[in-house]
Amino acid sequence: MKQTSLVSVIIPVYNCERYLAEAIESVLAQTYRPIEIIVVDDGSTDGTASIAAGFKGDVRYVHQPNGGPAAARNTGLKLARGNVIAFLDADDLWTPNKLSVQVDCLLKHPHIGYALARQRNFLEPGIERPAWLRREFLLKDYVGTLQTLVARRKVFEQVGVFDPTFRINEDMDWFARAKDAGIPMMVVPEVLAYRRIHSTNLGYQAQVGDPVLFRTLRASIRRKGNRRPTEVE
Repeated sequence: MKQTSLVSVIIPVYNCERYLAEAIESVLAQTYRPIEIIVVDDGSTDGTASIAAGFKGDVRYVHQPNGGPAAARNTGLKLARGNVIAFLDADDLWTPNKLSVQVDCLLKHPHIGYALARQRNFLEPGIERPAWLRREFLLKDYVGTLQTLVARRKVFEQVGVFDPTFRINEDMDWFARAKDAGIPMMVVPEVLAYRRIHSTNLGYQAQVGDPVLFRTLRASIRRKGNRRPTEVE
């Protein structure tokens, strides 16, 4: 496939020395090579910096005071040089063809703003299934979110960046804003990412019915209510 899209991969990380190298290696193994991998260290106090340093020449590393994953993603967006953006959490993994399949989707469908794909969850050995993760989501794949997102840079100019007041579920807020803005998207029907569930996930202790979800819904309702009468769904 002719490489006509310049992809920036952003990896936000906080105290994830145990998994970071594997995440980076899954990006380096891509059949469609990104122009850069930006690791944004959100104030880690473990050996994250040393792990990133081991990939010198392949990784652009930046450290910032802890501000949460949304703030780290936004820093990556400011630094990114690509016209296509992809995100990978530091504890998750991509299949080798992930970027190739989704960039090809964007090239074949120039009207869409971003593409998602399907993903699978897997439990770290010795970890119990958290209450919010239904058993069936360990047995089957489903449509992923930020781990599978490949978006044109212009989409962030339309939708905006991630809201740093969300410490978790900032992705749900962003996707709600993208939907309300009418951004066309597609879902690639392949499993292209694997989400690791472990005890130090930010969302591991999340409760069913988390108030963040209701906050996202209320914000979406307000946006729709503030639209001018000429706007349509």
